[in-house]
This record gives sequence, C-alpha cells and structure tokens, in this order.
Amino acid sequence: MFNVSLVQRLQEELKANPGSLPFDEILYCNIGNPQSLGQLPITFFREVLALCDHPTILDKAETQGLFSADSIERAWQILDQIPGRATGAYSHSQGIKGLRDTIAAGIEARDGFPANPNDIFLTDGASPAVHMMMQLLISSEKDGILCPIPQYPLYSASIALHGGSLIPYYLDEETGWGLEVSELKKQLEEARSKGISVRALVVINPGNPTGQVLAEENQRDIVEFCKKEGLVLLADEVYQENIYVPEKKFHSFKKVARSMGYGDNDLCLVSFQSVSKGYHGECGKRGGYMEITGFSPEVREQIYKVASVNLCSNISGQILASLVMSPPKAHILSFPSLFL
Repeated sequence: MFNVSLVQRLQEELKANPGSLPFDEILYCNIGNPQSLGQLPITFFREVLALCDHPTILDKAETQGLFSADSIERAWQILDQIPGRATGAYSHSQGIKGLRDTIAAGIEARDGFPANPNDIFLTDGASPAVHMMMQLLISSEKDGILCPIPQYPLYSASIALHGGSLIPYYLDEETGWGLEVSELKKQLEEARSKGISVRALVVINPGNPTGQVLAEENQRDIVEFCKKEGLVLLADEVYQENIYVPEKKFHSFKKVARSMGYGDNDLCLVSFQSVSKGYHGECGKRGGYMEITGFSPEVREQIYKVASVNLCSNISGQILASLVMSPPKAHILSFPSLFL
C-alpha cells in the first residue's frame, strides 16, 4: 500500500543528505495535483485574483501595461459584487451572492435549464461539501451510502468519519467500468436486509480513478432508480472537463433529470464541482461548490445551518469558482494570452 508518510520521510532524507538514496527527486502522483508537477496556473485566473486582492492598483496607469484589459474589467465586476470590495472579510455563509449568480448562469449555459443562485453553496473545494452532506445524511451506522468501487477514498473515509455504513457497488471493468443498475439493486436489497437504511447514492462521473464517462441513457436509469427508491443522488462531477475519448460527452445529472421532466418535487440531487480539476488545477486555492435541488425548506435550513458553522469559504476560492464557470470567451481580444 502507498504510504505518504514514508514518502515524506524519504523526501526529508533527500533534502538533508543529497545523494543518500538511489533517486534524487520524488513526484507525488497519488492525487490529482497538477501544479506540483509543473503545470502553470491560468494567466487570466491569477491576474483577476491579484487585482481583486489589491484593488488599489486598478487605478494606476502602469496596471494597464501589466494586466490584460479583460482581467481588469472582470476584476472590477467582481469587486462590485463584494460588500466593501474587501476580499479579506467574511461573506455570506453560502458565498458571495454575485459570484453565485455568475455560477448559476454558467450552470444554466452548460445544461440548458434554469439554475437558482440560492441553490448554490460555495465551499473550500468539493471535499468539504461532501463532508457536509455526509454529516447531514448519517446519524448512525444504520445509515448507509451506496458508493462505487473503485472510488476516490474521500467517500469511504467521510462515511467512516461520520459513523455510517459504506454500501459498495462494483463497477464492471469488462464494460469499461460501467455502472449497472442491477448491481445497485442487488447491493441496496442486501443492505436493507441487514437493517441498514440506505440514504444516498454516490456517482462519480466522469469517474475517479476509472476515467469512465456515463452514457446519457445510463444516467437516466440511475435517476429513475434514485427516484423510485427515495435516494439522494450525490453527483461528483468535478472531472467534467477531463474527457479523453472523442465520442464521449459529459452530461450533468441535473440536465438529465430535467430533460426527463423531473423537477424539485421528484428528486433530491446534490452536484459537486471544484476548481482543483478540469484544465485549471488550482488545488491549493481550495474553491468549489455544491448545487442542491429537490430538498424541502426544512432540510435546506439544516444544510444552511451546517454551512454557517464554518462562517464562509475562502474568498479567493469563491472568486475562482465563478471564473471557472464563466471563463473568458474566445472572441475577446486578449483570449490567446490569458490561457498561457
């Protein structure tokens, strides 16, 4: 088993005694962390963040020569949405309203269906959002969460942390790591026979670590399964831009559910997004969000209470999440240089 602590000790040994080991460098490939492997940050993102954090330079003449006009314009737009134009202040517990407006517009443009900014909770990456939902769904070991195997260990760890039961369903390697609804039914029935109340189904699409992309027909079957069984659908969609097979296409579960005619009264759905993945790889900035739909006002109030415990997510991450969901358009003059 891979042991990060051991690797860290080896790295300290290399630093203290160069040449003491049969290698001179360690690359951490155990987790998606592209900038640690040399990927440069996106120019547009960093320019906008810099300007928002130090807005006094926006009025200086030399700024026009150091920053693109498009970054300057976007920074002004964002600062106008932040009370007091202070990125060092607390925000609303769900995140800055104007940034949630931008994200909702990005979701709507992606899916072709309306998105409500009040359904969006900005978080310090997708992981805290997952923990938040596990905390709300699990009250004892008698509460179970259907989770794919293989899976990113965030889910097994968070289920264990909150005292629930992981109900595994196995992806089929022979069919390209496909998700069979028959497998979901089998595991659900077995868990219920043991007295476990299964609360939710986790689907990672595109998959981690398998990389598969679910077909839209398969997604419709999953939506029907969750609706019939009364399960919350937890859709991990952070890899939506990491698709490497030309004939594959990402469809969000919300888009699929809405195209089937299902609305808030039919399905409880939580979708997770992060600035750490995709082409941006801003892992250290800790930005992300969850969009929650289909929950009663009483449950939404509890979700808000849990979010309020942490006051708010960091503002740089909030800004990045809005930029990821509303990147520069190809027609703007400085587009080529913004993605260097």
